[in-house]
Amino acid sequence: MKYAFSTLGVPGMPLRDVVRLANSTGYDGVELRAHPEEPVHPAIGAEERADVVERFDAAGVRILAVAGYAQVAAPGEDGPVHQELRGLLALARDLGAPYVRVFPGGGDEQDQEEADAAAARRLGLAAETAADMGVRILLETHDSHRTGAAAARVLGPVGHKNVGALWDVMHTWLGGETPAAAHAVLAPHLGYTQVKDIASADDTTPLALGAGVLPLEECVRLLDDDAWVCWEYEKRWYPDAADLPGMLAAGREYLEHARTGR
Repeated sequence: MKYAFSTLGVPGMPLRDVVRLANSTGYDGVELRAHPEEPVHPAIGAEERADVVERFDAAGVRILAVAGYAQVAAPGEDGPVHQELRGLLALARDLGAPYVRVFPGGGDEQDQEEADAAAARRLGLAAETAADMGVRILLETHDSHRTGAAAARVLGPVGHKNVGALWDVMHTWLGGETPAAAHAVLAPHLGYTQVKDIASADDTTPLALGAGVLPLEECVRLLDDDAWVCWEYEKRWYPDAADLPGMLAAGREYLEHARTGR
């Protein structure tokens, strides 16, 4: 099993420090939050992209994913969504990242069938672009499609190898799915898995792995031996939460123990 952490947990950290942190704590890769607040996002130029690749390659750290914010089920015209997806795919291609993360983002005014159809249509149209760029788009279990079953309603009709799922274990749990049920429907589509921990359904302030209520051990043991697991610690949204860097090494040890039972 290979381990990554998301830069959502170290908001604004310079890339040289992100790479150093991954190396010093034994992480194999990093999920890069692709937002203008961060060093890496679709508006950076070719020279900056090449510098990112050089830094990560020199350290032997993999860029696991470009974590974008495109909302594929959102109401409105398809054009802006496609444009955003193309920008994220091009960034991932240039960085050598195998995955682009997207959100569902269905609106309250949509019915379920409308949101599902919009997401499937947009992902289907983007699939060939993703294939041409050697990148896979992953729909995260989140917001309007937080369960594995909801994500599968979109991914099944798309039916393309370059479109898959990102399993955020908190959201499937909040949606009432057991780990086994979520994994069963996501497994045919699964790119990688995001783990985190929280105190309760009413208090989602991020905690150290194993310090909260999420069934992390059960989730991790369902995964393939060569799976990627990414710790998405939501420090950006909870600035008063404990700092992530000092917890990373222990978090990796926890995941290894959860996987092996040793």
